[in-house]
Amino acid sequence: MRLIRRSAQVHSVRATQPAIVREKYFFYERNTGVAHFHVETDADGRFPVEQAAGLLAMHCMVRNQTPSDYVVLVEANTNHLEDLTEKAEKLLEAGRAVKSHVKLTRREQEVLNGVVRSLANKEIAASLNLSERTVKFHVSSLLAKFRVRGRMELVREAAQLPASNVAPVTEPVATRESRPFVSRIMNYRRPGPAPLMSLTGRAAVTQ
Repeated sequence: MRLIRRSAQVHSVRATQPAIVREKYFFYERNTGVAHFHVETDADGRFPVEQAAGLLAMHCMVRNQTPSDYVVLVEANTNHLEDLTEKAEKLLEAGRAVKSHVKLTRREQEVLNGVVRSLANKEIAASLNLSERTVKFHVSSLLAKFRVRGRMELVREAAQLPASNVAPVTEPVATRESRPFVSRIMNYRRPGPAPLMSLTGRAAVTQ
């Protein structure tokens, strides 16, 4: 009876031991970022060197590569990622709230509207009856306010603004360069034949 009890106690102690988590090692191609294969640790948590070396050599031989062309990434522990999504979403909302308070002048909104419509500075200047130099100044001001480097990033950030912060699409305003040429030649009436004086009469006789 004592042996049975001891056996039961030993069995219960072993059952409470935490199971070893088998980690995964992913082999990615360094240049492309594509994962080609992965290996798992054994039951004791040891890295399978022989298995990984064989797979790596086979992939290098098939693709005419070297082991230095690959990088090994380890799967993250889920316990470390519990609050990651929640915290990232909070930071994202805070960042969008800051950008939503970007104050733009009426002219900057009009220029931003042209940039969103993929218009060049010359086209924006023509539609707003401004000089191209003035449009470049407003575009530089918009890049500074949104803290971006190029027009593509500016369009992407502007898409996150409320509709009230973006000027509505307006029809282009005709400028001096875009107005059609109107001829100023006036139509004059062609004069008729001059009246002739009769040699015998004092009154003019019109032929």
